[in-house]
Amino acid sequence: MAEPLRVTFVGGPTAILEIGGLRLLTDPTFSAVGSHGPRGLTKTEEPGVARQAVGRIDAVLLSHDEHADNLDPGGRELLAEVPLTLTTPGGASRLGGTAQGLEPWEQVRVGELLITATPALHGPEGCEPITGVVTGFLVQGDGATVYVSGDNASLDLVRSIAERTGPIDVALLFAGAARTSLFDGAPLTLTSADAAEATRILGVRQTVALHTRGWAHFSEGPDVVRKAFADAGLIDRLRLLNPGETAEL
Repeated sequence: MAEPLRVTFVGGPTAILEIGGLRLLTDPTFSAVGSHGPRGLTKTEEPGVARQAVGRIDAVLLSHDEHADNLDPGGRELLAEVPLTLTTPGGASRLGGTAQGLEPWEQVRVGELLITATPALHGPEGCEPITGVVTGFLVQGDGATVYVSGDNASLDLVRSIAERTGPIDVALLFAGAARTSLFDGAPLTLTSADAAEATRILGVRQTVALHTRGWAHFSEGPDVVRKAFADAGLIDRLRLLNPGETAEL
């Protein structure tokens, strides 16, 4: 019998995904409240799970390494302790160590899991020279398929993923509509309404909303996400977790 799929929300974009007997970690952010990175992004919440309490991590799924809200100093320290970090080719070159870069649709096996890099766009069309290249992930194994969006703002790319895969059991969607002064404040990640639409497009059974709280530039918090899913008639598919909370899905 397959083990239950578990997600523990750490904070921001960071979650522990337990699937197929392995423990995967998304975009590690474990630093304290304060200003981080060259752009001075402001972290507003402590992690719900301390870095020292995370336990064994078999692989990190890192959407990109260039922004502190996806990889803060505490998260960088953790990368030195894990056997594998999957990220973009550019990120792997910058990080070195155990980092391995994947092009879109490139696949790698980790234990019994098949992990596929998926396309992502960190803002409006043409944003890559400024925001950088990012990636999402499909994790398949133990009879389940999990989609991790990373910092993707494009529903067109979500549709391209849906065309290449069957229904998604669980989606970890970065859904806080991150905004900065870039691109006149255009969202750099999915809006709440887009997250609901992505859930519909992908046929997701359960969506766990990440990247909605814990940093000042996340413009749509959990209450906005909840309303968007309710308005779309998808509230039964949404899981909103508090930092440190674990859900079996």
